[in-house]
Amino acid sequence: MSRRPKSALRTSAQGNWVTDALEIHERPLIRYAKWLLGDLESARDVVQETFLRLCREEPARLEGHLAPWLFTVCRNLALDARKKAARMASIEDDEQFPVACDLDERHDARQALARIHGTLEKLPANQREVVYLKFQCDLSYKEISEITALSVSNVGFLLHTAVRAIRSHLSAETTGAGHEYAPNQSERSEMDRVRTGRARQG
Repeated sequence: MSRRPKSALRTSAQGNWVTDALEIHERPLIRYAKWLLGDLESARDVVQETFLRLCREEPARLEGHLAPWLFTVCRNLALDARKKAARMASIEDDEQFPVACDLDERHDARQALARIHGTLEKLPANQREVVYLKFQCDLSYKEISEITALSVSNVGFLLHTAVRAIRSHLSAETTGAGHEYAPNQSERSEMDRVRTGRARQG
């Protein structure tokens, strides 16, 4: 009975690993890339390149943190694609993160989701991103930290501030108060610290 070469077995195992990763992560990655780019075809191209890069990786090297690795690569590729598109065409606001909304067919659900997404668009970009990664992609604080290069505590702070802002804005719309949420002094100090940290990393 002939035995398959070890290299063939390793290639087969790696192929199965990539196939499993595709099945689990492809759709969330496409949604995330579409959210960043605002275009489904561009998002699919980015995710395809992400998995091509995964094929060149050793499974053991990514064991235990495959999802953060995939989202980080996808994010970097999407941001590069967005910069390239900005150079090729005039974009009014290249800091805007378009939100891809999958709205319910019922009118009241569409209105509710439109209000939430409209509120999200008013938040700072870093808050919008951590909210999306947490509630749309179902990632942990640690995974979001690895993807965004923020500390776990900063991720938690940004989520806390964003959720408070969303609740405050929606409450104001419901009551007709018409005021916007303003962070308190401690939150402003923490926001300044987060911005400073990101600037140093850049």
